Amino acid sequence: MSRLWSRFGARTAAVALLSVGVAGGFYLGEDRETQQQGLTAQVGLEVDRAEYAYQRELQADHRLESAKQRAAEYQAKLRAAAAAKEAAERAREAEAAAASRKKEREAAAAQVAKPYDGPIPASCEEFSGNRAIGCAIMLDEGFAIDQFPCLDKLWTKESGWNHKAYNSGSGAYGIPQALPGSKMGSVADDWKTNPATQIKWGLGYIEGRYDDPCGAWAHSQSTGWY
Repeated sequence: MSRLWSRFGARTAAVALLSVGVAGGFYLGEDRETQQQGLTAQVGLEVDRAEYAYQRELQADHRLESAKQRAAEYQAKLRAAAAAKEAAERAREAEAAAASRKKEREAAAAQVAKPYDGPIPASCEEFSGNRAIGCAIMLDEGFAIDQFPCLDKLWTKESGWNHKAYNSGSGAYGIPQALPGSKMGSVADDWKTNPATQIKWGLGYIEGRYDDPCGAWAHSQSTGWY
């Protein structure tokens, strides 16, 4: 009920009381004007009381709505805090899982056998023939001396460092067993007879596909070819 209707109801009640008072005054023979003034004052008091009660009711409703709103806001904050806590927990779990997987990968990598873990030659002077040529060219191409044991094992397996080695079954030729041998012509025309030409081509091939001789040797060990 609005304030307008509240006042309307109160004033209607006042009119009714006034009518009763007038009628009573008529039958009792009292002064009508005096009765009407007293009744009007009483009605005014009742209207004020009704208005006061109405205002208190409005205030109570407002306090109730405010309390409901604060409760809803508090519940929303609780839900937000719970969601944030859950998200943080998921993030911690994901981070822990990632760290665990990283440790597993590192452990697995550590267990992989190195292509070569034997002694490293001090210099190319420890070798002779095509091996000495191969060692010197390898250093000139920018590889470290510790790569030569892998290169030695690789080309010992492929051709025994024989620059005239020929595989009649596949057609591979020379120290690096190029297939076909004519590929080595990209370095020089003497690829059939010059071990240096074959070695340069072979090192270029290894760098392009395996990065270094030890990478090529590791692939050869696992697959049987490089």
